[in-house]
Formats: sequence, C-alpha cells, structure tokens
Amino acid sequence: MGNFNITFAEGFILVGFSDWPQLELILFIFILVFYCLTLFSNTTIIALSRLDVQLHTPMYFFLSHLSFLDLCFTTSTVPQLLINLHGLDRTISYGGCVAQLYIYLALGSTECMLLVVMAFDRYVAVCRPLHYMTIMHPCLCHALAISSWVGGFVNSLIQTSLVMAMPLCGNQLNHFFCEMPVFLKLACEDPGGTEAKMFLARVIVVALPAALILGSYVHFAQAVLKIKSMAGRRKAFGTCGSHLLVVFLFYGSAIYTYLQPIHSYSEREGKFVALFYTIITPILNPLIYTLRNKDVKGALWKVLKRGRGRDVG
Repeated sequence: MGNFNITFAEGFILVGFSDWPQLELILFIFILVFYCLTLFSNTTIIALSRLDVQLHTPMYFFLSHLSFLDLCFTTSTVPQLLINLHGLDRTISYGGCVAQLYIYLALGSTECMLLVVMAFDRYVAVCRPLHYMTIMHPCLCHALAISSWVGGFVNSLIQTSLVMAMPLCGNQLNHFFCEMPVFLKLACEDPGGTEAKMFLARVIVVALPAALILGSYVHFAQAVLKIKSMAGRRKAFGTCGSHLLVVFLFYGSAIYTYLQPIHSYSEREGKFVALFYTIITPILNPLIYTLRNKDVKGALWKVLKRGRGRDVG
C-alpha cells in the first residue's frame, strides 16, 4: 500500500464491527443500555456526594472525580460507536479523530493517576487512622486531584503529538474509535523509535502507578493482619477491597492494550478488550463502590425521602 497523505478534508474510516454484521444490532442495544446506565449511576454518585454532608470526605471527593472521569471517558467513544453500529456513518474527520485520541488518552491517563491517589487515601485511612483528617486536608485533596488531571492531559499531549507526526499508509482504522495502537499499525515507516518513546510514557503512566498501588496494599495488608479483631479485619478489607477490584479491572485491560509490542497487538481482540474498558468498567465502578456501601445507600434514601416529602407537601 502506498503512502496516503492524510489531510483535514479526508479523515478516516472506522471499520468498527463491520466484520461481524450479525452482531451489530445486538451490540447497539447492549451498548446503548449500558451507556444510559453509566450516565445515570455516575451522575447519581456525583449528586449524592454534593448533596449529603456525611459524604463530604476525601474518599467521596475522589470518588466523585472518578465518576466524572468515567462519564467523560465513555462519552468520548460511545456516541461515535453507536453511529458506527447503526450504519449511518463510518467516517470521522481528521480533526475529530485527533480530538478523540487526545481526549481519550487524557482521561485514561488521568484515571491511572487518580486511582493512585485513591489508594493513598485508603492507605492513610487504614494505616494512619488517627492522623487521617490531618493528612488528608482539603487543600491536599484538591492538589492531588488537580495534579492527576494536569498530568493526564500533559501525557496525552505528548503521545498524541508523537502519533499524529507519523506518516500513515491508508485511512482505514480497524477499530471503533481512534485508538493509539491502531495508528501505530497504520504507520508507513517502522514506528520503532516512536513506539519506544511512547512505551516509556505508558510505563510511567500505567505500570508505575500500578506498582505504587500494589506497594501500598502490601503495607495495608501488613497493617490489617496486626488487627486482633476478626470484625475489624473484615471492615478494613471491605474498605479497600472495592478500590482494589477497580484497579485490577482497569489496569488489567490497560496493560493488555498498551504494554504489549505493537507487532503482537491483535486489532480484532483489541476491539473487544476496548469494549470492556470503555463500556463495562465505567458502569462497574459505581456498582463496586456503592453496592455494599451503607453511607451511599443512606444518602440515596435521604434524597428519595426528601423528594417524596416535597411531592406530598
């Protein structure tokens, strides 16, 4: 295939799931339902964390940031995917593709950093309970949250610039959105140099945070094992178990996608893995954090009772 000089007028064709036309209607319904549930559940968490005073704690402050991230993260790809599955239009403009790649990478990188911050919050809560409110001061919480957002967007700027500077052969992206590994597959020249630079950036953003989180949980486990009461141990593990599950789900799919060599990356498998972390994970996060959480259930019940009281009045 000869060089294809991508211009702003030409854009890209998103192949999506056109290889499996029999799945497109099923996927459309499945993804639409999950997208609506994601919007509802994450918006509910954000609203509850603002409305209920008992949820004005560092843990729920960071959880509301995670919910907002998930809302933006899934919205950066799902509307385009639904249009693609409906067969209305499988193209995306050059500018739209660059914007999607940048926003998607920025939000994903921010979530990597925010999960580290949330692990630090849980570490302090379990290992330094008497100094928790002193250490997790509102000023520090805001600084950590802002740092996560800034770091994520700076990382995305670097990686997006490297990807879009490569000469591309063709304009067909074998994916349902503008995903970075697919661009590397489309490179005319050997992307070895670019891939090496991007791999280093991904190690810093994905592998290093994962290692920090696992390290914090080693200290956490050591602290919990010193608790003599079995009930106290269960409560401590329950406090951090939900966060650890989210970490495994998110980092597992991210490591599979971004930390394997580009020559071994399967575009067909990559689409279904991408479905998991763009559709499934954003809906699982609020369920994992709130399903067994008495504080959130109590806050939701208060809001519902307040609403019923107004209707009766």
